[in-house]
Amino acid sequence: MLEKNITVLSQYSLLDNNLENILKAVIVFLILLGLFKIFQKIILKRLKNLAQKTKTDIDDTLIQIFKSIKPPFYSFIAFYLAIQILFIGNIFQKVINIVLTVCVVYQVIISLQVLIDYLIKKNQEKEKTRETQGAFILLGKIIKGVLWTIGFLLVLSNLGVNVNSLIAGLGIGGVAIALALQNILGDLFSSFTIYFDKPFVVGDFIVIGEQMGVVKKIGLKTTRIQALQGEELIFSNNELTSARIQNFKKLKERRIAFTFGVVYETSMEKIKIIPEIIKKIIDTVDKARFDRAHFVQFDNSSLSFETVYYAESEDYNVYRNIHQEILFKIKQTFEKEKISMAYPTQTLYFKK
Repeated sequence: MLEKNITVLSQYSLLDNNLENILKAVIVFLILLGLFKIFQKIILKRLKNLAQKTKTDIDDTLIQIFKSIKPPFYSFIAFYLAIQILFIGNIFQKVINIVLTVCVVYQVIISLQVLIDYLIKKNQEKEKTRETQGAFILLGKIIKGVLWTIGFLLVLSNLGVNVNSLIAGLGIGGVAIALALQNILGDLFSSFTIYFDKPFVVGDFIVIGEQMGVVKKIGLKTTRIQALQGEELIFSNNELTSARIQNFKKLKERRIAFTFGVVYETSMEKIKIIPEIIKKIIDTVDKARFDRAHFVQFDNSSLSFETVYYAESEDYNVYRNIHQEILFKIKQTFEKEKISMAYPTQTLYFKK
């Protein structure tokens, strides 16, 4: 009886398709639509509950990507797969293929945007400065713009448009714009270098050539530095990335070398104990670490000694206080030991 009904159905046709094939297409469409609904309403919901129990958040992002796929997209995919059973004209098939391309490209870009937002957010959480967080947001917008441009070109290519000439035209226009905005774009990309490579951050004390000061703000085009005298210095970001910069905030300790001299009349016994005296003095000073002290040379008017020590602080004022205390104690100890400090003198000998 069933075979007889199928035979009867196969005798009728609609748009060059018999009713049997049309019925199969409808059944496939309904089955696929049902499977997509089950995945979206039941399986995806359970996966979301499982993802909330895990420590990582990458699975939450994957769930969000799947949730970004809306029911119309599922319905169209089910419809597209179902009509493959039927015979359709070339024009209709071409239209369906174009619509499929647009839908797939659109959905892929939306999914990639969710992933980009996740990566931007993760990197923003690691950064404390508002400027760097803003740089990540701007970078995300640029990447999204590139994605939409690529998607637009893909769609045009499937429509039969010769995108090679279009890309060439865009390239020439891009070069012209880049030349016109060369300085601005140079500062913009330099700001990304400063944000991500971090040669300095807000609050660092830096020296650029003969200029020095504390970094107050890092912008997209310029960086503002407050000089020691109080005035504000403004540098272009391109200038900073091409200059040699000394960053004293990165300094954990300072190596200090200084020399002093004693008079030639100092006895050999006193000369030999001077390095040990210097060592004992530096060892008594807080945050100072002795390295070496030596009698180095005979100068014109003194016997010269060189001392090297480390000040275990990045703060300039603390370093100066340490050095001052060491010099005070050297002067005090030398006076106690009756060791005379040298100063430029000339001795004239007259021969009768």
